[in-house]
Amino acid sequence: MTTSLTHHETAIAASAPAAIIASPKVKLRRSRIVIEHPDTRAGEKLLAEALGAVDRDALHGLLSQLVKASAVARKPDQGNLSFMVSMLKSIAPKDSLEAMLAAQIVSIHVASMRCACRLACTDDVPQQESLTRALTRLARTYAAQMEALNRHRSNGACAITVQNLSVQDGGKAVVGHFTQHANLIAAQPGLAEAVTP
Repeated sequence: MTTSLTHHETAIAASAPAAIIASPKVKLRRSRIVIEHPDTRAGEKLLAEALGAVDRDALHGLLSQLVKASAVARKPDQGNLSFMVSMLKSIAPKDSLEAMLAAQIVSIHVASMRCACRLACTDDVPQQESLTRALTRLARTYAAQMEALNRHRSNGACAITVQNLSVQDGGKAVVGHFTQHANLIAAQPGLAEAVTP
């Protein structure tokens, strides 16, 4: 199957990372997940790498969960699924934990947008209040998930940036932007005292 890219798709492809372009698309056909690629095994491997799945079972499990999360009126939605897989690829999970967390992040985002749409479309005050609470919870969950992903990717290290520093007569200082990770400060005796005011 050969297709030509439109001008818009060519512009996106030129600016996208190679993993996003190289991985195949996912389609729904008669309640089945189909990975569009001339070689099924190669397509699965490329998609698994892009989504952070370690093997075929992990890939199909993750895709199955995304199909369920994509549902509109209790039926899987191709547009939502394509969006979710694309966003998952752009997060570029590096391992299974990141893959699961990224799938949750994408699913929470989709749920938040559905909730926001319902909120915008209702005039019923009790329903507005209920939807506002739900949207607030979803937004907090999304922020917590993003923080968890960042913490996992940085191995739990929190960055400390020193903004103000005074040097006494005879002292030496280096000027520039430096970031010292908290785990390195704790590992170097005497450095913590020098950093704290």
